[in-house]
Amino acid sequence: MELRAKQPHEDRELIPRILLRAMGLLVFSALAIATYASVTDRPLAAMPPDVAIVEERTFIIYGDMSGAARVFTTEGSLVAELTPENGGFISGVWRAMARVRTNAGVDVHAPVRIVRFEDGRLGLRDDFTGWRAELIGFGRDNTAAFERLMDQ
Repeated sequence: MELRAKQPHEDRELIPRILLRAMGLLVFSALAIATYASVTDRPLAAMPPDVAIVEERTFIIYGDMSGAARVFTTEGSLVAELTPENGGFISGVWRAMARVRTNAGVDVHAPVRIVRFEDGRLGLRDDFTGWRAELIGFGRDNTAAFERLMDQ
């Protein structure tokens, strides 16, 4: 019969039971709140205020997985040809919008509006699917990428 030496920490729990219960309660609470909001059709609360649009431009964006992007006017004039280094955010936004458009059966290369609001914020509006993005949430550098398109 072989005797095995007991390891010094073999009996200790790796994660305390109270922590596991707290994590379970947190998950349950989040699901309960989300379910309540969905069932009661609670309106979105964290939306930016509705202010007037003071400027808008319509573009057609072609992005790819490398991060490169090409931006055209609706008349077909090239506005910007961006490399993966400086077009990554625009290409990423295009991929997100393309997914929504594909699910809705809309051409992924349909025009999209870039709008400037009275308070200076920029946003994207897809009139074909209702998809929108408020660029303020993506940081100053990423917002500046679309700002440059507005200024050209």
